[in-house]
Amino acid sequence: MSYDEVEIEDMEWSEELQAFTYPCPCGDLFQITKEDLRAGEEIARCPSCSLFITVVYNPEDFADKKPPLQKKPSPRPIAVA
Repeated sequence: MSYDEVEIEDMEWSEELQAFTYPCPCGDLFQITKEDLRAGEEIARCPSCSLFITVVYNPEDFADKKPPLQKKPSPRPIAVA
């Protein structure tokens, strides 16, 4: 069971850690990376104790932005004489 549920908007982005963080009661920070979020992970863990939180976020906000697939032209019939 997680310690708490926290909205991603309530977390802070840490350039140093390259992770979203949220204060842990032990004095350290819960952490979750963008890569974790892209992979569908929703658990942010504290590196100093056994607590973890559930991060509430929209997975679409962290999905890889891939260009739309270009449709290949359909093959055209060739007239054979």
